[in-house]
Amino acid sequence: MELGISTFAETLPDPHTGRTITYAERLQDIIGEMEMADKVGLDVYAVGEHHRSDYAVSAPEVILAAGAARTSSIRLSSAVTVLSSDDPVRVHERFAMLDGISGGRAEIMAGRGSFIESFPLFGYDLNDYDELFEEKLELLLQLQKGGPIHWEGKHRAPINGLEVFPRPEQSEMPIWIASGGTPNSTVRAGKLGLPIALAIIGGSPRNFAPLVELYKQTAAHAGHRIEPLGIASHSHGFVWDTDEEAADLFFPSTQQGMNKIGSERGWGNYTRRSFDIARSENGALYCGSPETVARKIIDLRKNVGIKRFLLHTPLGTMPHDQVMKSIRLFGEEVAPIVRDEIAQWEGR
Repeated sequence: MELGISTFAETLPDPHTGRTITYAERLQDIIGEMEMADKVGLDVYAVGEHHRSDYAVSAPEVILAAGAARTSSIRLSSAVTVLSSDDPVRVHERFAMLDGISGGRAEIMAGRGSFIESFPLFGYDLNDYDELFEEKLELLLQLQKGGPIHWEGKHRAPINGLEVFPRPEQSEMPIWIASGGTPNSTVRAGKLGLPIALAIIGGSPRNFAPLVELYKQTAAHAGHRIEPLGIASHSHGFVWDTDEEAADLFFPSTQQGMNKIGSERGWGNYTRRSFDIARSENGALYCGSPETVARKIIDLRKNVGIKRFLLHTPLGTMPHDQVMKSIRLFGEEVAPIVRDEIAQWEGR
């Protein structure tokens, strides 16, 4: 069971003081968080790509490269790379450089993105939303295999027998497919035999079990071995000494962040009741003491089949020292409980 941290590098005003953290401050904080995650033995640190005023990272591979120079073991991934509005050749080149800097620890999590700002910014038509992703993923997978590239599509100039450099340190740099939980994206990943990362951020996580089963069945039908395939979840959460302390610390920024997005998408007001339901035993918010968070992750493995869990923390803006302690507790106290329980359960 792999455990890691993910962040979108939000730069929202502090819900207590009203001060907005600067981009530079948030970027420096992320490097410290990567160091902490590596120090306490977590498996992966992942950073999202956004092109909005309330996020600090537009190029995950840049901040990941900074973290690579300060870490030794943790794998470094995007969460996600918005492939539809980028050039797959440049994506592969940049992550190949990250792979070299990190000694073979880079991963690409490719997705279409939950926001659309990058499409007009880089001159793409939203009417081509699905077609862009399909076409660019096809090219990225060719680049992953290496050698001369022979490719032609609709939205990019053809490549006739050219090679792309530098090559990554790994023989095949991992490419994950990010999914919001739709059957179409699940089937796509299964057909291609690619690892999948599911955004489990609402409702009951156990409701994702049929999607995981669909993914496995599709992969098997396409001739892929199921056992090696990665199945990850990405969920909001925060670890502290007790359940109530964790909830009281995490709620203000979570409410602010959820209502910021909700105001744009027509969601209802996110209240403390909404928050408490989400952090309950059957909810998708992994907020609480080390024992509580560990128990919920173990349930996710046993009942959904998740092999990698990414704790998205913080949500919104929180004091850096609180985030650092949460990551430390996740690595030092949550991880051993989860790994020991899973090892015993799967060894029976």
